[in-house]
Amino acid sequence: MTEPSFLGFLGSLTRIFIQAPAGRKRFNVLGVLNAATHQLITVTNETHIKAESVGDLLRQIAGLNLGVPMTLVMDPARDQKCKIVWQLASVLAIELLYLPTYCPNLNRIEGFWKFLNKKWLYSKYDSEFSTFKNAITDCLSQTYTSYKQNSTLDSDPVFRP
Repeated sequence: MTEPSFLGFLGSLTRIFIQAPAGRKRFNVLGVLNAATHQLITVTNETHIKAESVGDLLRQIAGLNLGVPMTLVMDPARDQKCKIVWQLASVLAIELLYLPTYCPNLNRIEGFWKFLNKKWLYSKYDSEFSTFKNAITDCLSQTYTSYKQNSTLDSDPVFRP
């Protein structure tokens, strides 16, 4: 005996067109969230995140001259877990600690990316790539000044001191 099949239909009398950008442009943000001060340190580019970008980020962290041992907790992505990064981290006296694969809930920066997506990217359309890029850059620069008092940040355990 065969089961009857049903054809489902969901429709609308009015079509809704949602604008989307044509083409593919990238704006990559590689970021580190200081666990003690909650300062955000970023490296951005419009190509791809590679070991050189991770090296730039390590140099920025070392340039802070904190005077304390530094441990950087990172995803085990190929560009972050390579010989070039290990050697540079060793030279800069930065210990690298890699999270287990597929554990974004352990990475504190993931909460920040979630906030950034909700605040600046969700359901928004920018006709120009430069406008899109500037919106993200502005959000990154204001995160711990303008948005620190935001209840969204204060209620999120990632952002509480």
